[in-house]
This record gives sequence, C-alpha cells and structure tokens, in this order.
Amino acid sequence: MARCFVTRQLPGPALERLREAHQVDVWPERLPPSYDELRRRTADAEGLLSLLTDRVDARLIEACPRLRAISNYAVGFDNIDLPAAAARGIPVGNTPDVLTDATADLAFALLLAAARRLAPAAAAVRDGDWLTWEPGRHLGYDVHGATLGIIGAGRIGRAVARRAVGFAMTVLSSSRDGGTPLGELLERSDFVSIHCPLTPATHHLIDAAALARMRDTAILVNTARGPIVDQAALLEALRAGTIAGAALDVTEPEPLAPNDPLLRAPNLLVVPHIGSATHAARERMTELAVDNLLAGLAGLPMPHEVRAG
Repeated sequence: MARCFVTRQLPGPALERLREAHQVDVWPERLPPSYDELRRRTADAEGLLSLLTDRVDARLIEACPRLRAISNYAVGFDNIDLPAAAARGIPVGNTPDVLTDATADLAFALLLAAARRLAPAAAAVRDGDWLTWEPGRHLGYDVHGATLGIIGAGRIGRAVARRAVGFAMTVLSSSRDGGTPLGELLERSDFVSIHCPLTPATHHLIDAAALARMRDTAILVNTARGPIVDQAALLEALRAGTIAGAALDVTEPEPLAPNDPLLRAPNLLVVPHIGSATHAARERMTELAVDNLLAGLAGLPMPHEVRAG
C-alpha cells in the first residue's frame, strides 16, 4: 500500500477507489497548499495527485525520493517539470477529452456574453438603472454570420468551431501545424478565441502588436492559459478602444488581486477559471486522475500519460 498525497478534495466518488488501494492524504483547505507545504506533504509520498495550481518542479521532485507516479487533475501540464520527472522515471498523467465540451460551451458563452454586453446590462437592472426600453443603450455586436478566429486547433478549438456552425459563422483557425496565418486571422476576425497550450512559443502570443492587428470592433476570448495574453497590453488596448472587448476565464496570476487595474478595464468580463466546471466534467476528471495514479503505482502504463518533448 503506497502513500498518496492529493492536493485538494475532488468531486465525485472516485477518490474512494484510491483509498481502497492506498493510504490517501487529502489537503482539506479551499486554497492550495503552499509550495513549502506541498514539498513537506509529498516528501515521503509515492503518488501525487496534483492540480494545475501546484508547482511540481525539479526541486520538488528531487525532494521526494519515494515519488513514482504523478497524476495531474487538468488537461494541461505546464505546472509540472516533465523532463525532471522523466529523468527519475516518474510517469505523469493528465485528464484530456472529458472537459472538451464543457470548456467549449464556456468559451462560446463568454463570446456571447461579451458580444451582447450581458454583464453591464444585468448590473444596470440590479443598480436600478433600467428606466425604460432605450434604443441606444446596451448595444452589442452580432454573432450570427460573424467571423470567428480560433487560435489552437486542438480538441477544444475544434469543438468551439462546431458550435459556431449553428451561428452561421465563418471560422478561421491557426495552429502550429498551419491554417490561417495568425496575423491574417487577427485582422479578419470579429471574435478571436484562444485554445492553444501555454509553451515558451505561445507566452504573450497576444501582445500589443497582435492586439493592434485586431479590429476595433473585435472581441478577444481566452479560456486556455492566462500568460498567453499580455495583460498589460490588453489593458491598454481596452482603454484605447483598439479592440471592443474581452472575456477571460484565465488570467496571470490566478486569482487577480482585487485592486488589479485590469479589473477596472472597460468592456471586460472575467470569470474564475470555470471552463471545466460542470458536475459531469469534474467528476470524470477525478476518475481519470485516479485511473492514472493507480496504474502508475502498479507499474502499469497510465491510461493518459504525457511525455517530455
């Protein structure tokens, strides 16, 4: 029986399967363990079930001599030093596919909400600022028939493209494997939705120069990773009216401080990283994460293993 550290309580019943096979220590707080606490709780663990908020770097891996399996409760794995894990022969798993539709739904919901300015319209009702039907207030942008540019043509990007079909949208896509060149996509799109992974090549991919190529009536949506967007440049673009608006499910850092100037930007909607936040998606993520950890601890290939490079 191996000792396992799980860095947060997870939805659904799947953790019971892990408890039946191994000794399980679950972090009980809403906030994640600090880096030092993560090192301390994982120091004698053989299995680690981490979240994307947990930094599992080479230093931490080195400090855990018994560690032999890491399962990340996320489709991404940029929080884990894969080469350091591979050097120790530690398999790393993730939870792909199950959050595709949930995240695509949210991306399209954010697109619609930003286009039709739902957040300020709802605030006007609560604030007593709904005086009558006014022809010039709360004007947004048409989604039907518009052009949607998708950055990253993976599972989620393709799922968003399928949703766009119902709105008779023209869909452009750009990825490392081809498609519409990024500059052209930015110039032609009414909406730009980000779905690429965070890598050194995509860090601040959407910077001041990229935002300047967008239409002043265009809206940016990001449900991928916060650092893909240069938030200082986004703040200036929103203030200057270089773009019409933005909707973010992810930021840098997470969470944003309440006094972060970005939160005071005009025509901006921010939600707290809820792309996969449905009962079905999160419970299925727990199942996959447990499957990965059980397999890794048994010396078997993880069902969803990721590799360095």
